[in-house]
Amino acid sequence: MSNHSKRKEEHLALAKKYFAIKENDFDRIELVRPALPESCVSPATIACEILGKKVKAPFYINAMTGGSEKSKEINRAIGKASRIGQIPFATGSSSILAKEKDQLASFYAAREENPDGLFFANVNPNTPASIAKNIVKELNADALQIHINTVQELAMPEGDRDFVWLDKLKAIRDEVDIPVIIKEVGFGFDKSSIDLLQKNDFHLIDLGGAGGTNFAQIENGRSSHPLPYLDELGLSTVKSALIAQDSGIDFFASGGIRNALDILKCLVLGAKSVGIANLFLQVYENGGEDGLVETVLRFEDELAGLFALFGINKVNEATKVKYALTKGLWKEFIQIAVDD
Repeated sequence: MSNHSKRKEEHLALAKKYFAIKENDFDRIELVRPALPESCVSPATIACEILGKKVKAPFYINAMTGGSEKSKEINRAIGKASRIGQIPFATGSSSILAKEKDQLASFYAAREENPDGLFFANVNPNTPASIAKNIVKELNADALQIHINTVQELAMPEGDRDFVWLDKLKAIRDEVDIPVIIKEVGFGFDKSSIDLLQKNDFHLIDLGGAGGTNFAQIENGRSSHPLPYLDELGLSTVKSALIAQDSGIDFFASGGIRNALDILKCLVLGAKSVGIANLFLQVYENGGEDGLVETVLRFEDELAGLFALFGINKVNEATKVKYALTKGLWKEFIQIAVDD
């Protein structure tokens, strides 16, 4: 096993070790529910179109893994669950394929299980544009996530120390002919970075906010010289969503999603879709692919129920739901965060 594949395996083990369903900023949003919604529970209300493809629900299985034998089976289960649930899906970073082409099967397993679904490939910004283009072709991807993960890299013993990435992002975008999603990995987006992306013609981000998997913590768990203060960095998914909302950029929301109500809150804040990763990973670890399929279908049923409770008849109506920010999500913070 290569060092890169070994790192992938360590990430999976530590993601399980540190996983916890815990309080986060989603608990600080109170939605105003109509007592008389005049609605019925229907799966049709949560169906929508994402990046030109029809899907059954506005959430997706987000990037987790690939590049090792264990991750091949996880990706196969992800593909099956996304096919049965008719939702988008992503694999983890496939940048390993630049040097280890024999790991292609560990990623393609997901696409094999769901050949017609909406699929996101994933690379890091240092992936040569030509390699990224080839990965997109090999995996038959509908969109490409480019993950930006400076905090993780600094915590990673063998991580990058050069974070001059903008031109590399542009080079990859200009080389591929599918939508590009700039994705954080658990530390969220600030206003200035969103503005910089918009000025350079990037118009879709995945917030990847704090509140769920903490990759600084995971890398510190691998390091003989950990930097534990990095664990505390990052903007929550909710704070990032409020900042993105103010910026007017299209965004997917991910990071710390625990249940269907959190999905709804993301949609209320303006997310086009909602990504879930580690929660689904742990469901798979404990219940196998059948457990993963059951959870995806249950989330769809529960979200349709919540839509009925709030009188929402289609996904883009969710932003009409009124809400209050409580217990720490004070307006002063948001004002500071969005001021130029």
